[in-house]
Amino acid sequence: MLDELTEKLEKALKKITGQGKITESNISETLREIRRVLLDADVNYKVAKDFIEKVKEKSLGQEVINSVTPGQLITKIIYDELVELLGNQSSELEVNPNGLTTIMLIGLQGSGKTTFSAKLAKYLKNKKQNVLLVAADVYRPAARSQLKILGSQINVPVFSIDESNDPVTISVESLKYAKENGLNTVIIDTAGRLHVDDEMMIEAAKIKERVKPTQTLFVVDSMTGQDAVNSAKAFHEKVDFDGVVLTKMDGDSRGGCILSIRAIVDRPVKFVSLGEKLDSLELFYPDRMASRILGKGDIVSLVEKAQAQFDEKEAEDLEKKFRENKFDLDDFLKQIKMIKKMGSLKSLLGMIPGIGSQIKNADVDDKQLIVVESIIQSMTKQERANPKILNGSRRKRIARGSGNTIQDVNRLIKQFEQMQQMMKMLNKNSGKFNLPNMKNFRIN
Repeated sequence: MLDELTEKLEKALKKITGQGKITESNISETLREIRRVLLDADVNYKVAKDFIEKVKEKSLGQEVINSVTPGQLITKIIYDELVELLGNQSSELEVNPNGLTTIMLIGLQGSGKTTFSAKLAKYLKNKKQNVLLVAADVYRPAARSQLKILGSQINVPVFSIDESNDPVTISVESLKYAKENGLNTVIIDTAGRLHVDDEMMIEAAKIKERVKPTQTLFVVDSMTGQDAVNSAKAFHEKVDFDGVVLTKMDGDSRGGCILSIRAIVDRPVKFVSLGEKLDSLELFYPDRMASRILGKGDIVSLVEKAQAQFDEKEAEDLEKKFRENKFDLDDFLKQIKMIKKMGSLKSLLGMIPGIGSQIKNADVDDKQLIVVESIIQSMTKQERANPKILNGSRRKRIARGSGNTIQDVNRLIKQFEQMQQMMKMLNKNSGKFNLPNMKNFRIN
């Protein structure tokens, strides 16, 4: 996420690192480079100009105390300004406390509206909402079928009138259906076009007028830079919306859209979508995004992802097995499955402070987890519990059954044995092996 922007900003900030104090000369040179980086990232010209002026104004005259370097001070000022530029604080979805909550999605074709609607449905379902998806895109081929497939994957009903090509009627009728069937949240997936046109705007405005949504969200492809900002401005002027959703954040986003859109349309970013999986949706936190942009990681989001997959009873059982040196390949398999649910390895590693820039060009392949998973799943229960019985013929059978080589199987067994030895040493040296106690740990 934003690897190129992060790398360039880090290089620009190095120019002032090691300086004894902040002067107009060295701050101007650094900020000229940062301005160039922002413009290269396709940040709106006026947004970049205002941002640099604010940083410069706050930087000049700042005294550098002994415990803080000029580089650290400038980084802190830039971080604070980034947080303000991105919106200062997270913005939750509004919910209608006295009736039906209706969420209308708008945006250009290809922005990821349909996939996002399913992600949002899953997100809200996990929060105990009874959700209905509405297939109001009557133009894009297979749009209705796509939404029905996505709905079935997350066990959320999809409302569609297949014989109708009137999105206004479909949207209005969906509200009646939701009330009649005890559903309290409706997500309307509207049609987009390849570019902004009057027909699309008029249609979106009609739907909004009739259904009076609790929230209207503009969904935008974060990789489209200034084009995304321009389309956001057009939608905001014609239809108006309450918040922005940034999709495809796991792709090669330069950052221009993310850093410009709030300043241009004065609407908060509410969610970021980080992949194709239907659980790859995150609330947008300006402070966490600013930290990622500056290469400082996002340890809070990492812990939250772990907590989402965390089972207290399983963790207690696992800790007991660690202490008694009874951790086996079945337990190892459970941990792999938990990690896979949290997201890609590269994205998880990128949340650890100081790691992101180091792994930019590293070959972090999630397929290796699949290889390990397939090897363990090809073992019998007895073999998983006691890998020492894995002789040559058994390993050959496991390799053949999992579609891997004997070398892959041998490598896994060797690594597992090394991990067991490490655990024995930890137990021996400390007398007790303690896993982090997450029981009372909460994110405020």
